[in-house]
Amino acid sequence: MLKLLKRYWNIIRRPSVHFSLGFLTIGGFIGGILFWGAFNTAMELTNTEKFCTGCHEMRDNVYAELKGTIHFTNRSGVRALCSDCHVPHNWTDKIARKMQASKEVWGKIFGTIDTREKFVDKRLELAQHEWARFKANDSLECRNCHNYEYMDFTRQSVRAQNMHSTYLADKTKTCIDCHKGIAHTLPHIPPGQTSDATPPARAPKEVANAAR
Repeated sequence: MLKLLKRYWNIIRRPSVHFSLGFLTIGGFIGGILFWGAFNTAMELTNTEKFCTGCHEMRDNVYAELKGTIHFTNRSGVRALCSDCHVPHNWTDKIARKMQASKEVWGKIFGTIDTREKFVDKRLELAQHEWARFKANDSLECRNCHNYEYMDFTRQSVRAQNMHSTYLADKTKTCIDCHKGIAHTLPHIPPGQTSDATPPARAPKEVANAAR
């Protein structure tokens, strides 16, 4: 057994001694395709609604709220998935978001919001983190589906026309400034505190995103 392991180690350590350059090139190319296919498949699986609602923390809280909104059921039949609103579509931003969201694993392990009471207690903090992220990236996930350039102002209310044609046009504000409660119930905001207040720093074990 030891000899066999040593033999394989020698092959791995110096593959060019045992195999031709052509074989290594073709093998590396095929290996790269298989790796990329497996990686991309796993990445897309984490974008599915089934994956996002796989834990009761999300399924019993924010997902249950989503079911009663226009993003879930509407006249056109177009439904937004969790990933549509919380994961950018372009690859580089998507990878960065996935790395950030991996912190949620710690929240799951340590039971940060494993009960309804814990979720309610931390809801404002978690929501503020998500709002701040949307604010920082100019509501990139909203613009996965909604594009200012394609808006028909004549089919909007007067108030919406005014807001979109001014604040969105000159980038004074972004989508999340006015649409915080569009898909999930707004958390209770104590008197004297605004929804834009900077969220407190969290321990590494805390969940990164309440609305995933």
